[in-house]
Amino acid sequence: MTPVTSARPQDCPKELPYGTWPSPISAADVARSRVRLSFPQAAGGQVWWQESKPGEEGRCTVVRSGLIELAAPWNVRSTVHEYGGLSHLPVRDGVVFSNYSDQRVYLADGGGVRALTPAPHEPEALRYADFALSPDGASVFCVRERHDDDRITRSIVVVPLDGSGVVREVVSGAGFFGFPTPSPDGTRIAFVCWNHPNMPWDGTELRVADLDGGLGSVVMGGQAESVLAPVWCGDALYAVSDRSGWWNLYRADLNGRVRALCPRAEEFAEPLWELGDRTFAVLPDGRLAVLHGRGDLRLGVLDPDTGILTDVPTPYTSFMPTLSADGTVVACIAGAPDRPLAVVRIDVATGATECLRAELEELPHTEYLPRPRRLELDGIGGHTVYALDHPPSSPVARAPEGELPPYVVWAHGGPTGHEVGLADLAKAFFTSRGIGVLDVNYGGSSGYGRRYRERLNGRWGVVDVADVVAAARSLVQRGLADGRRLAIRGPSAGGSTALGAVTTGVAAHGPTFAAAVSYFGVADFEALVALTHDFESHYLDGLLGPLPECVETYRARSAIGHVGPGTCPVLLLQGKEDPVVSPAQADAMVRDLDANGIAYEHLVFDGEGHGFRRAETIIACLEAELRFYRTHLVF
Repeated sequence: MTPVTSARPQDCPKELPYGTWPSPISAADVARSRVRLSFPQAAGGQVWWQESKPGEEGRCTVVRSGLIELAAPWNVRSTVHEYGGLSHLPVRDGVVFSNYSDQRVYLADGGGVRALTPAPHEPEALRYADFALSPDGASVFCVRERHDDDRITRSIVVVPLDGSGVVREVVSGAGFFGFPTPSPDGTRIAFVCWNHPNMPWDGTELRVADLDGGLGSVVMGGQAESVLAPVWCGDALYAVSDRSGWWNLYRADLNGRVRALCPRAEEFAEPLWELGDRTFAVLPDGRLAVLHGRGDLRLGVLDPDTGILTDVPTPYTSFMPTLSADGTVVACIAGAPDRPLAVVRIDVATGATECLRAELEELPHTEYLPRPRRLELDGIGGHTVYALDHPPSSPVARAPEGELPPYVVWAHGGPTGHEVGLADLAKAFFTSRGIGVLDVNYGGSSGYGRRYRERLNGRWGVVDVADVVAAARSLVQRGLADGRRLAIRGPSAGGSTALGAVTTGVAAHGPTFAAAVSYFGVADFEALVALTHDFESHYLDGLLGPLPECVETYRARSAIGHVGPGTCPVLLLQGKEDPVVSPAQADAMVRDLDANGIAYEHLVFDGEGHGFRRAETIIACLEAELRFYRTHLVF
């Protein structure tokens, strides 16, 4: 299925001030485009994937080559690490999946849907994710997270497909696990593990163990090396490691010999926020289908013996960090500035490409879509700041001569994330109305090597704030934006950056922005540690420092307590059931803004957690955001 682009409007462009341009892109259109496609799995000549349904309160189903496999009330979503990950796996003539409401594992096939794991002692006390089929096809391996009162433990377990419910633990002893990968003969298992205070992009170990419950032996990795995504190659393993400063591919023998396959200053992986993302696969001739790049990912084929890497020509310019292979056919999720993200099937031998499902079936005319351009901007202190500029674009309107556009700086929801140039209706919602968007991949972002990612270590609330301020001002200095009409917005950690830019950032750099929008953003770092979930409970040890020793740093970097006369109006958008950033943070920010006489709006949404899923919520937020900009950027 190829997305259709609507016809170009025939009207001559009218002269209208920026921000007032008519646009065919509604908030409802954006909500419909928020169909989230994830974890494509190629198997048996078919492609399976997970697909969210904004119109069904964010329910996630499994789709097989266009056919819906699981109707309501089934909801395919794991809450391991709270963020979940790979929650389904094709098996035999059906599919194994984790069900959101009870977190049990089920098998759906021609005989219906039946549970494979027993009911836990308490609701959601046992959670499962990151499935891998055993070599004999009789069971699946996966990560299990167990909640016992205030204690959380994780292990790798094997779940039989016969419905017996006898779940066996095969590896334990570490705080976190990922990528359970049974050996071809089924006698051993490779996996990745790590412990607090590390996050999986800080340091992990690649281990191989017998199926007796032990941790086995280390093959690669350590406290300062992030190893991901093992794949067996005979008695050796392929894996991605950032030991060189970049996530590159390696071949590791079990006796300790490690060889780089294609050393280069590019990334072959991204940070492991959701379990199950793999960025390479072995092809029948021994070559590897890989995703690689700097700033974004593209598809290539790597010969592991010669190190020759050849890109596969496709109309897609940016690939998400997930890939699966079935013969010479790979299943990916990819997009381009004029193509929405889609599940695509690509034959790497012939280059034949097929779009199986796009986030949006019809795009507006391409002249309503921004044409992103990559920028390398001068940061404070001489650092390079990477950004993507999305200037206003419309076939029916143009600005008066000499008028510069208002701009909204988008701080991604990292800290380790990054933005790439894709057809994004959320951005086009603003750019088609004459409001520019600047994506800033601030220090800490992935895609540019470990050194750039580690710029944020110990400096969260300083480096990211300085980078977004510098990027916005650089755009003004280049004559691309109106310095009096700058706004900043961001979700989660990006919300923290947005709030910091208009509070602590004002004290450090002076006022820059006339409006700020926080989507479930962190306003109080100390409160985040007190209330956050186990996966991130020590994350701030690296970003800010351990507590209680560094409590004054936490308070000095938080937006709470630093609202002042230079703070601009703020829009706060918050989910009522957010397990990551408590609604109490937005409440505290409201009290601080109110006490200082700063204009604000505060919207709280029932049934929403960390990341909005419901169509009505997405619509309400975008419409509120646009009204807020109209008021405070003075269109």
